[in-house]
Amino acid sequence: MVRPERNEIFHVMKFLHQFLDGCSRWITCVATTIVAMRARFTSSRPVELVEESDGDFALRIGGKDAAAEAGRIRIADGKVVGALPAALAARLKASRAELVLQPARFVFRPLELPRRAAEFLDGIVRSQVDRLTPWSAGEAAFGWSPPTDAGNDRIVVTVAATARALVTPLVEAVAGLGADQIVVSTPAQSPEGAAATIKVFEHTVRGALELRRVRHALAAVLIVAGLLAGAAVTAQVVVGSDLDARQDAAARQIATRRMAMRAGDAIGDTALAALERRKHETPSSVIVLEVLSQILPDHTYVTELRINGDKMQVVGVTRDAPSLIRLIEQTSHFTHATFFAPTTRSPTDPGERFHIEARIEPVFTPRT
Repeated sequence: MVRPERNEIFHVMKFLHQFLDGCSRWITCVATTIVAMRARFTSSRPVELVEESDGDFALRIGGKDAAAEAGRIRIADGKVVGALPAALAARLKASRAELVLQPARFVFRPLELPRRAAEFLDGIVRSQVDRLTPWSAGEAAFGWSPPTDAGNDRIVVTVAATARALVTPLVEAVAGLGADQIVVSTPAQSPEGAAATIKVFEHTVRGALELRRVRHALAAVLIVAGLLAGAAVTAQVVVGSDLDARQDAAARQIATRRMAMRAGDAIGDTALAALERRKHETPSSVIVLEVLSQILPDHTYVTELRINGDKMQVVGVTRDAPSLIRLIEQTSHFTHATFFAPTTRSPTDPGERFHIEARIEPVFTPRT
C-alpha cells in the first residue's frame, strides 16, 4: 500500500496558492462579462461620433440610420475642444456612444482558420495579436470581422488593431461628456467588397461601481470554495491514513486466510486447483484486444468483437480482408481463422466489411 508522503501537504498548499493567484484574472473576466450582459438589457440613447478626415467628429443622434448630422466636436489631448451646445450635451448624457474611427488609425490583417475554429475566435485572435500586429494583446485595442467562407472548409476573418494608448484618450474625453457606454469601432472592407464595422474596444462608465461589487461577490464565492476544498483535502489526508492502515490489516488477514486454504484438506485443495486451472485455460479478453491492436494494419477498423469460450469473432472494415486471415494465424494466440460471413462493400464504407472468427489458444499452460 502507498502511504501519503510528507510533502503531500506542501503540494496541496502550492496548488491552492496557484489557484488563488489565477483567481484575480478570472474574477475580472467574469465580472466584466456579467456587467456587459446587464448593460445590454439597459436601454440607452444611441449616439454616433464619426471621425472625419480633418480629425473632427460628426455627431449623429439615433445611430447609423440617422439622416442628418446633429453637430461636430473636436477632441485633442483627451479633452473636447470648446463648449458643446446645451442640446448636444444633454443628448450625450447617459447615452451609448459609438466612436467610429478612421481606418488609417488601424492595422488590418487577414487570418485564415479552419471552419470549426469559428466557435473559439476570441481566444484564437487574442493569441495571434502579437504575431499579426506590432502590439501585444494587453497593449492593443483589437477586433475582427464576421467570418467569411474561404473554401476547402476554411474561413477568413479580418483582424483590426491599434494601440490602446491611442484609443484611451478619446474614450476618456467622451466619458467626460456623460456617456454611460462607449464603443470604439472602425469600418473595414470585407473580401466581398461590402462595408463591415469592426468593434475594437468597449467601455462602460456606469458599470465601474457594479464591476467592483461583482468582483467582491465572486471573490467571496471563491474564498468559500477554497476553504471547502482545503477542508476536503485535509480530511482526505487524515482519513486516508486511517483507511490505509485498515487496508493493510485487511490485506494481512486475506493473506493469512489464503495460506490456511492452501494448507487445508483435499477438498479445499481440489477446489483451489480447479479455480486456478480455469483461470489459466480461460482466454483473456485484454490479451485478445492487445494482440489484435498489434497485428491489424492502420487501415483496418474493428466495429464489433465477440468472445465466446475459446472462439473469437471480429467484425470491421478494411482495405484487404483476405490478408487479415494470414495476419491472425501468424500469431501464437489464434488458430483456424476463417470468414464466418461474406465480405461486403458498402458505398458509405471506406473499405470491405469483414466477418472473421478464430480459435483462441490458451496463453498460459495449466498447472498439473
